[in-house]
Amino acid sequence: MIIKSSTTLRNNYNAIARIAREKAEPVYITRNGEGDLVVMSIESFERREAMLDLREKLLYAEQQRLAGEPVVPLAEAHKRLKAKIDGAV
Repeated sequence: MIIKSSTTLRNNYNAIARIAREKAEPVYITRNGEGDLVVMSIESFERREAMLDLREKLLYAEQQRLAGEPVVPLAEAHKRLKAKIDGAV
């Protein structure tokens, strides 16, 4: 975990931005010794958002399955996807 003070952010933004990009992880910013903000690169943020979106979709699909909604077997789904890909070429 990378922790920096708000003073460091204010006085040396470029260094904080470089750290966030190079380490590809959030930089925690403190104010008066307590957590205040989190700074992260756009790439890390977008990757995190995509992962959360995928998890949300998987959770929704699992809830549907548990509720007894019809499912498509993996082999059939693969066959359908392959047909769509082959038809798009």
